[in-house]
Amino acid sequence: MSKLVRDKIPEILEKKGIKAETRILDNDSEYLSALCDKLLEEVNEFIDDNAKEELADVLEVVYAICKLKNYDLDSIDKIRKKKQLGRGGFDKRILSIY
Repeated sequence: MSKLVRDKIPEILEKKGIKAETRILDNDSEYLSALCDKLLEEVNEFIDDNAKEELADVLEVVYAICKLKNYDLDSIDKIRKKKQLGRGGFDKRILSIY
């Protein structure tokens, strides 16, 4: 089994006497795939716990994806705001039943 881990995790484990086998993902496609898997993992952890820390982990992965794809966070937020203006947000808590 393998999964993407934060940059300092191997160092932290080593200090605890745990040797973790690692490799660097040089291929952008493979890295994006690992980030997508990590995003799902973190979203599921947030769903289970509803903790701020888990939501912060989701954001960390989103930031990494933006960096990889050269997406400017301001432009992402502009898209979000445009969608909010046109379609609304989720403030009214409307559930569509179909």
